Amino acid sequence: MTKVQQESEGRGRTALVTGASAGIGKVFAEFLAEKGFDIVLTARREERLNTLAQEISSLHSVRTEVIVTDLADPKAPQNIYDALSEKNISIDVLVNNAGYSISASFSDASLQAQLDLIQVMATSVVQLCHLLLPNMKKNRYGRIINVSSIAAFLPPAPGKLYTGIKSFVMDFSIALSLELEGTGVFSTALCPGFTHSEFHDAMGVRAQVNKIPSFMWMETKTVVKQGYYAAMKGEKVYINGKINRFLSIVFRLLPNKFKYKATRNQSLTQKPKTNSD
Repeated sequence: MTKVQQESEGRGRTALVTGASAGIGKVFAEFLAEKGFDIVLTARREERLNTLAQEISSLHSVRTEVIVTDLADPKAPQNIYDALSEKNISIDVLVNNAGYSISASFSDASLQAQLDLIQVMATSVVQLCHLLLPNMKKNRYGRIINVSSIAAFLPPAPGKLYTGIKSFVMDFSIALSLELEGTGVFSTALCPGFTHSEFHDAMGVRAQVNKIPSFMWMETKTVVKQGYYAAMKGEKVYINGKINRFLSIVFRLLPNKFKYKATRNQSLTQKPKTNSD
């Protein structure tokens, strides 16, 4: 596919973006609208979604729809699908972006908090893919972008489910891509590293991540643009940035004892303890 063809991909097609109220999801919605896609936005924060929908619609002259939902609810993916069906909206591009991390360790956080994390970042990804794939296959066109992370290649941090979940998302995306060969539907695992977004502010760890060297950071729009073109080409996995690609190779080759030693004290998503903790 030529770049000219890619630029017109969105005409007459619709993209659904989860976690669209901020960060990578918001930029994905804006970028896809630039390409001519009608946009369905879903997240928990209604006011933000409505503001973004109005901005996108007026700037790019595309149709926008808002579905307010919390993907921690196991019924949310089906509710999204039902809302789309009621409006007779067919999804051509699915961006599973919604995600977060828990600052507390596994044993300190509640079981429900851990189950909610798995539901939002893993189970809902599977559910939405399964619900929307039949129509994509019928139309012989579809693009699924599941936002994983460079964390999928790294050893787990103590007491954290995040890396394991991101590894699952990547492996699931690859498995799906292999199944869909020849159908006109592509599945891509997008694996960004440190990206300038609201994620770290929401987690309350901005002070910690600010200590990371600037050369390791990428701009959100660059991550999104690279992910978009990777998905259009049908790449199974795309790792953003040369440094992140290098790290993925290094950690694949390291013996486990060195991997575990490297992450034993890793705690970028752990809020610093205070006397009140």
